[in-house]
Amino acid sequence: MNSTLNILEHAQDIVYRRAEESSRRYGPMKESMEKAATLASTMTGKVITAKDMYLCMVALKMSRESYSKKYDNILDTIAYLTAMVEHYKDEYDKTK
Repeated sequence: MNSTLNILEHAQDIVYRRAEESSRRYGPMKESMEKAATLASTMTGKVITAKDMYLCMVALKMSRESYSKKYDNILDTIAYLTAMVEHYKDEYDKTK
């Protein structure tokens, strides 16, 4: 249980506490995912949403995990899912 809490706390640190530092380097996560969705939509001619982008990042991390078992893959998966819920907070709050 302790290691589970540690990875969840680590993911929380990435999404919430490090958001300011990350935002300075890469731009705000929410805006980055929306921009990536717009770019991907233009590139593919398909409608791709920010939620799709989060899920694609989760899929990429899980694919990598299938080849190489690494803490970072799981950590990033949790962090992307957490960021997605934060991005769509109002939508998810309605389902509680």
